[in-house]
Amino acid sequence: MIEMTKKQHIYRVRRTYNQWVNNETLEDYALRFTAKRSRKWSFARVANTAIGAISFLALEAIGAAMTINYGFDNTLAATLIVGSIIFLMGLPVCFYAAKYGVDIDLLTRGAGFGYLGSTATSLIYASFTFIFFALEAAIMAKALEFAFHIPLQFGYILSSLVVIPLVFFGFTFISRFQLWSQPIWLFLHLLPFVALFFLEENYFQQWTHFNGIENTTNGFNLIFFGACCSILFSLVAQIGEQVDFLRFLPEKTSENSKTWWLSLLFAGPGWILLGSIKILIGSYLAVIALSHFNDPVLAADPTLMYSVAFSFVTNSEYLAVLLVVFFVVISQLKINVTNAYAGSIAWSNFFSRLTHSHPGRVVWLIFNVCIALLLMELGIYQAFENTLSAYAIVAVSWLGALVADLIINKPLGLSPKHIEFKRAHLFDINPVGCGATLIASFAGLTAYLGLLGEKPHALSHFIALFFAFTSSPLIAWISSGKYYIARTPYIYPTPQNEVRCTVCQNHYETDDMAQCPAYGNHICSLCCSLDVRCNDTCKTKNDEISVEKLKTPIEYNILNLTDYR
Repeated sequence: MIEMTKKQHIYRVRRTYNQWVNNETLEDYALRFTAKRSRKWSFARVANTAIGAISFLALEAIGAAMTINYGFDNTLAATLIVGSIIFLMGLPVCFYAAKYGVDIDLLTRGAGFGYLGSTATSLIYASFTFIFFALEAAIMAKALEFAFHIPLQFGYILSSLVVIPLVFFGFTFISRFQLWSQPIWLFLHLLPFVALFFLEENYFQQWTHFNGIENTTNGFNLIFFGACCSILFSLVAQIGEQVDFLRFLPEKTSENSKTWWLSLLFAGPGWILLGSIKILIGSYLAVIALSHFNDPVLAADPTLMYSVAFSFVTNSEYLAVLLVVFFVVISQLKINVTNAYAGSIAWSNFFSRLTHSHPGRVVWLIFNVCIALLLMELGIYQAFENTLSAYAIVAVSWLGALVADLIINKPLGLSPKHIEFKRAHLFDINPVGCGATLIASFAGLTAYLGLLGEKPHALSHFIALFFAFTSSPLIAWISSGKYYIARTPYIYPTPQNEVRCTVCQNHYETDDMAQCPAYGNHICSLCCSLDVRCNDTCKTKNDEISVEKLKTPIEYNILNLTDYR
């Protein structure tokens, strides 16, 4: 009996995407490598857009909650240590993302998680965007209630829906919004502190000696320090939002190297330096507000904290209220355009792999805002401390495994030097990143639930980070790194040229293209992701496509079939 291997052939049907997907101004390469020709923005424009996200008042709320509950010493120590860790973790993530023009999801695929393995991390990241969108919009709704007596339920709706038109046109409009709003926000942010500087009353000493309502001992306490860290570690996923903008940085060359690095450091991991200052500002304002309201809940509300701060600017209560509400609205819009934009990209990546369909980034933008609105109506703001602490365990595990691959596995040769994000070249599951995340999450959650004792509970996020960093290189070594690349990528003879996709008939840069044995020609990364008929033919040894075949055009009939998926 003679065994024969039957080669799969697919009748080619042209995929025509709906208008939203075809319009890159709306789509912003949500599922693609960011084309070099689209990185046309100046370094200053990209950096300003990325750093605009630091306006979020949840930072002040976090600083206030930590100080009121656990005291100044524990808040300061946690802010300095966790802030330093987030900076160091963010640096390699931003470097590789900007160098290869990929968002955080595509980076995760190629740094140890595999094509489908990064689906779970897209969900983790999407959760970050809508949780913080809900927290920020809730703060804005409280400001509207404070100034105009708008009921919170209506304030939630207004604070959510107003963001959608600002994010509809992606980076193009967001960069403009951040550009004109930045000086206004900066002026209003500094104004009350200039007034406080000239006050005779010494709030600074009162702040630095504040022990917290739960801290019965003076100074540093390991348990309370851990409680502060558990909240702060939730901010680690913010680096993903910075990356979503940094991928638009122009390519690094010998001529622009210094500017490239300065922009990367300032708008990438540098966000946490400014963010830490805002956390301490919230800590400072909370102590001042507590002396006015004598109520910990009111003193931790950013709107009320800044209402006290602006009361030192003017004697007019009416003017102070207007300044507060304008400042809060500007601050929250600046961060929520980033949250909504990042969420739309995360959901695009998540559902494209689950459903093999992509209706457009704008659809997932609306979806993300609706989830955030639901969380607000359910009262997430009242439970934000517990929400952030539990979420942070998983976020730290994911990003810890990602960073370990970038700074340990790649230098040691345990993983490829470059970032490969295309489905055609990746295994579905890479046990390195996926396994490290699961191990770290299990260890961190076990400690967080108190099963290992009081001190491990307080340091559960550090435990998760430790296991992420140790298990990733260990798994990569045990598996010999064989689950990173499923097949040898085709090397294009002219990598700077654009190539036509055989499915959608559009032209893309070669970095976004792969060879497809099933279709017998080149295919773009998006068409490859959405295809359900090929059965991953490209990853079988019997279906290698010849280089000569790729060099010659293939004639075939094209059906005009509109794909609204």
